[in-house]
Amino acid sequence: MTLLPLQGFTVGITADRRSNEQAELLKRRGATVRHGPTIATHYLASDAALREATLEVIRRRPDYLVATTGIGVRAWFEAAQSWGLGAELLAALEPARAVARGPKAAAALQVAGLATWKAVASERVDEVIELLTAQPLAGALVAFQQYGDRNECAVDALRSEGAEVIEVPVYRWRLPEEEQPALRLTEAACAGQLDAVTFTSAPAAVNLMTIAERHGHAEDLRAAFNERGIVAACVGPVCAEGAQATGISNIVAPPVGRLGLLVRSLSDALLQRRRELRHPGGHLVVQGRAVLVDDSVVQLSPREHAVLTRLLRRVGAVVPKDALLRQGWPGAAVDAHAVETTVARLRRRLGPAGEALCAVPGRGYRLAVDEIPAQPSA
Repeated sequence: MTLLPLQGFTVGITADRRSNEQAELLKRRGATVRHGPTIATHYLASDAALREATLEVIRRRPDYLVATTGIGVRAWFEAAQSWGLGAELLAALEPARAVARGPKAAAALQVAGLATWKAVASERVDEVIELLTAQPLAGALVAFQQYGDRNECAVDALRSEGAEVIEVPVYRWRLPEEEQPALRLTEAACAGQLDAVTFTSAPAAVNLMTIAERHGHAEDLRAAFNERGIVAACVGPVCAEGAQATGISNIVAPPVGRLGLLVRSLSDALLQRRRELRHPGGHLVVQGRAVLVDDSVVQLSPREHAVLTRLLRRVGAVVPKDALLRQGWPGAAVDAHAVETTVARLRRRLGPAGEALCAVPGRGYRLAVDEIPAQPSA
């Protein structure tokens, strides 16, 4: 029997869109998932500003189109079709030079019936602007599809080159109406109940910290990431920069923004914590809260996991009971008996491997195992 790549690990999801898909990808790899959305996507199909911008695009026929997100392009055309303007919008945009911020936006343009003139593989808006400002923009008309939060800097950069800009506001990001799930996720992170938190947009990370700040948890949450080892798994470099701006430094991210690559990057990061050990009766694999003892999987309780984690920091060395208390019962008014009870239960649950958990009278406990070196990646 083997453990799945994320078995034994608990991952918090902050997304609203595609959260079920993300959860399924994580669960297939064995993860336990907790969902606390920190962001809500508000579509503007009924908003007068989107309709007015669409009518202006149809009337004036822009020279350039900036497609910033696939979902934004799709939502714009869906709104136009609901108003009976889909064919007119397509006709107005067909002559334009369309610049896509990454392959998702390019694919959405293709589905809409538009050709992509240039696509920016890095998915960075500033590179889209660099590409456009290398063109003679004086007097040119640019339709700029805004996404989430309004990008005023990008629009100002185009206007400073002499372009006219029609801003197309398709959707906005907001804090969720119900904050309790996100607050529970924050509290779980601070309590050491999570191994990772995923972010699929920079505002999701910003909003998590905003919610934590409102409830007095911001500093503890940063410490949970940066000092206590929770991984911030970001969907790509732009998202990672947003998380970093909130004060989070323990970040992993794939080079491009793809949900599948996010899950793979997180799996690779957490698998580095996997420990393979040899005890007198066989083998032991510790992976998060899952322990594989020969062919049996044991799911540890939070305190059992805390005690074993502390013993694994220095395999073979004696760990005093007070150190185990601090690890498993931080701030709690308990005595050494709590450690003794937990160690006894852990011994029983580990079966033949439990004999490796040795008491050292008057001093504490030690884990009498040998580390099996990790195999180098192919």
